[in-house]
Amino acid sequence: MPSDTAGSWTPVALSADLPPATVIPAWTPLGAIALWRSQSGRASASSDRCPHRGMRLSHGFVRGEVLSCIYHGWSYSSEGGCVRIPAHPDLVPPDTIRVAVQRVEESDGIVWVAVGEPAMPPPRLDHLVPIRSLTLNADIAAIEAAAGGKADADGLIQVADCPWVRLLPAAQIGCTLIHVLVEQERSVADRVTASRIAEAVRRRAEAGQKDVA
Repeated sequence: MPSDTAGSWTPVALSADLPPATVIPAWTPLGAIALWRSQSGRASASSDRCPHRGMRLSHGFVRGEVLSCIYHGWSYSSEGGCVRIPAHPDLVPPDTIRVAVQRVEESDGIVWVAVGEPAMPPPRLDHLVPIRSLTLNADIAAIEAAAGGKADADGLIQVADCPWVRLLPAAQIGCTLIHVLVEQERSVADRVTASRIAEAVRRRAEAGQKDVA
């Protein structure tokens, strides 16, 4: 994926896997995040810890345009400020109560989260269709070896035996998340085949990682 001295982008999820009024756990090189979409459709990335008691916000819930902690219901806006404390309904929370947030961009069915301040937007992948994501217990080098191709400037790994299949990896702690994409004109049957190909790459990559270890 593109990067520069100021920052980079991490592909954390598929847009289809984040419907309105949901929150899911995700990860960037800056740490764990709660990735959530408001009822109106805005995607946001908040630090995955409520500043009140440290509960994971990814275990919380979304109502309207805020993310709420499941423990005591403290609620946060997409900008990170606390907007409601249920135990003190008449209190306007001070500006000092907030969670860290990261910039989010959605492009061609992928949710990207900024690490730092990227100078450029995420890559355009409008010639491809994302179909699924999966986690591999292998690093990117092992995935490249299993797929028979190196990541290009956009971070995409082309599968050598099926060049119409691309893998978009994102390094995690101890594993790698990959998003599986196919060329736009491919049929539904091809998309099923691409999913199976990705599973085969996973098996080869994980076996190769074990051999190295």
